[in-house]
Amino acid sequence: MAITSATHRVQAPAAPLTGLPLYLAAIAIGMGNFLVVLDTTIANVSVPTIAGALGVSSTQGTWVITSYAVAEAITVPLTGWLTSKFGAQRTFIACYLSFAVLSLLCGLSGSLGELIGGRVLLGLAGGPIMPLSQMLLLRIFPKEQATTATVIWAMTTLIGPVAGPILGGIICDSIGWEWIFFIKVPIATLGGLSVYLLMRGQSDPTSHAVIDKVGLMLLIIWVAALQIMLDEGRNHDWFASDEIVTLAVIAVIGFAAFVIWELTEKKPIVDLRIFRYRGFTAAASTYAVGFGAFFASIVILPLWLQQNMGYTATWAGYATGIMGILAVFSAPLVGRAVEKFDPRLIVCLGIVGLGLIMVWRMSFNNDVTFLQMALPTLLTGPFMVMFFVPVTGLAMASVDPSEQANAAGMSNFMRTLAGAFATSLVQTGWSNAARENQTALAGAMPMGQSTLDTMTNAGVPHDVATTALSGLVESQSVMLATLNMFAVIAVCFAFAATLIWLSPKPRGPIDTSGAH
Repeated sequence: MAITSATHRVQAPAAPLTGLPLYLAAIAIGMGNFLVVLDTTIANVSVPTIAGALGVSSTQGTWVITSYAVAEAITVPLTGWLTSKFGAQRTFIACYLSFAVLSLLCGLSGSLGELIGGRVLLGLAGGPIMPLSQMLLLRIFPKEQATTATVIWAMTTLIGPVAGPILGGIICDSIGWEWIFFIKVPIATLGGLSVYLLMRGQSDPTSHAVIDKVGLMLLIIWVAALQIMLDEGRNHDWFASDEIVTLAVIAVIGFAAFVIWELTEKKPIVDLRIFRYRGFTAAASTYAVGFGAFFASIVILPLWLQQNMGYTATWAGYATGIMGILAVFSAPLVGRAVEKFDPRLIVCLGIVGLGLIMVWRMSFNNDVTFLQMALPTLLTGPFMVMFFVPVTGLAMASVDPSEQANAAGMSNFMRTLAGAFATSLVQTGWSNAARENQTALAGAMPMGQSTLDTMTNAGVPHDVATTALSGLVESQSVMLATLNMFAVIAVCFAFAATLIWLSPKPRGPIDTSGAH
């Protein structure tokens, strides 16, 4: 009898964390979020280096960015099911340690295919870490210290995109591209083990969970087909290729089937009924369009600097990461402003500011100095915070409290997917614009032959003279293409700034703790 009762005795949860263990656990949890956010930008400045090392073009190299983003977007909707099935703490630790192992595999890749495969797995592991890190921070801190938990999480979210380009550039130039992945292995390992040891015995409830297998399959099919179409279209002359047409058909049919299934399924993996709220639809759409435009700008800028302006990966990283300096300092001010003013106005002003930065960049030319180029990037920081901090809070304020978790998941799904799609679209637009500009410039050079004759008469070999003149035309065409992309991005920001006003004004202060 005693043995039986001992067998069925349930061990009581450990006491809540306090003091030093509490803050060590918070740092370890926040570090997980930092690594995942860091991974979204650390590869941006490294793409030309990685592409060169693996013997592929830079356009193919951008798969390193998009594969991670798409996989992350697909796995975000699974977070709720994983949490219910296995517990938030267990899921977080498993993803954290998996992130370390998969980062190691990415660094060991010897071909683009292996690296893309590793990045897909890395994105699948990283997706749940972002929402779960916030959930666990709010769980371990007492309610009266919820603000401290939010600040820790927000700071790791803001610093990650800043550190990514800088670390990526320095590591690529100083050690080798593989180390942008290797460097995360010991950090993620230590962080995951620390969370396990510090939070061992803490309450980690589970419940009966059913996964929408059909919805998940349809989600993977249409997202993957669309992303591959966007990435490969420029390499196969778009719809002149049967492969691209097939992918487009699969994406359209898959998306239609996904929408129909999710609207009729009792427990959908992505609850599309959340779009019945006008405020959520407007805020989430603003988030997706604005983030897509912003991410496109931080993809195209380092590529242009390295391929056409002669910047090293390190200096391209400095040029991109400098935006975080003022972002970190302005975050508390923006947080207080959101409590006093209409958050729609703050979001709108932030997006308009980002758009004006792009208009400013349209004045660039091939002679722009680092300081001239870096100043608008530095001033991007406060506008970035004005956009990112309130927009998710607006989305959350528009739905019933019972649906806020679903709303947060959906808005982040849309944001992540928008970043992946924007990366492919801006690459395609850039390549097409460069080609069209080169044709136009070559046709507008009536003195081209006489210039060649002058150079050859001066003793310059004909092939050298031809190469020099072609290089000049190509350089100018790429510069013009970059300005074209800046203009398109500015238009997208203008559209996003208009969208936010479709959201009704919130009745009271919004909760910005879900923004990232």
